[in-house]
Amino acid sequence: MPLVGTGEIVGAAAAARHGCGAFNAIQLEHITAIIDGAAAAEAPVIVQLSQNAVKYHGSLAPVGTAALAAAREAAIPVAVHLDHAESADLVREAVALGFGSVMFDASKLDYTDNVRATREVAAYCHDHGVWVEAELGEVGGKDGVHAPGARTDPDEAAEFVASTGVDALAVAVGSSHAMLTRDAALDFELIARLRDRVPVPLVLHGSSGVPDEGLAEAVRAGMTKINIATQLNKVFTAAVADDWRAHPERVDPRKYLGAGRAAVAVEVRRLLEVLKLDQSEPVKVTIEQTLRD
Repeated sequence: MPLVGTGEIVGAAAAARHGCGAFNAIQLEHITAIIDGAAAAEAPVIVQLSQNAVKYHGSLAPVGTAALAAAREAAIPVAVHLDHAESADLVREAVALGFGSVMFDASKLDYTDNVRATREVAAYCHDHGVWVEAELGEVGGKDGVHAPGARTDPDEAAEFVASTGVDALAVAVGSSHAMLTRDAALDFELIARLRDRVPVPLVLHGSSGVPDEGLAEAVRAGMTKINIATQLNKVFTAAVADDWRAHPERVDPRKYLGAGRAAVAVEVRRLLEVLKLDQSEPVKVTIEQTLRD
């Protein structure tokens, strides 16, 4: 299955009133686990690399090239997306490398400067055939900002999209980045109002803090692209720690990293099914089932 654009996945999900999963990767084990989980769910998936992940690796090219190569080898449609880029230079690097989409985050700027910077990035990306996501109404909990009460105004959101030409909009509706508990209370009425006013797909950041039923309701209310990062890190770390405790003699990193990768694949499959299936019955998937399938 060839590498696809994020717009193809998001557009199809929006048309079907389903959610699509966009999962952040830090290293190769994350990348392959996300793709394995999506293949088991028989669902398309978006692999995301954040600006912070790029900093961890020292530059975009090594991890970005790996993600693109893994996507091209996948059995299901996979898009590769640059997440939370605050630098236009990093956006241009991603475009040159072959990324099909970017999320440009100028939400820390005031509204006028956010519009100006985002419009310039969107024009550059569209000239190169690249899909653009932006953010309005800063999502709390990122880089020292703790504002889960932040909310995006629907009228301002509609004006922002018209002024910038972006293809999708991340909005603040009650979630917060880097949550370790899954008890965020989303404003579903606001999501519905945003859906009615904004002509492009809506994106939910901070989804790791939202329980399964909240994610399903958010999709029903009008969210399409669902970003998940911290939840995968929690699952990965727990599986690695369990493996170390059970086998303290192991020194081969493939053993304990493999346990983390398998656990992430299970969680990706489960979450993708949450986003596309009826919630009347809980989804239960085991590591053994994912590996067997």
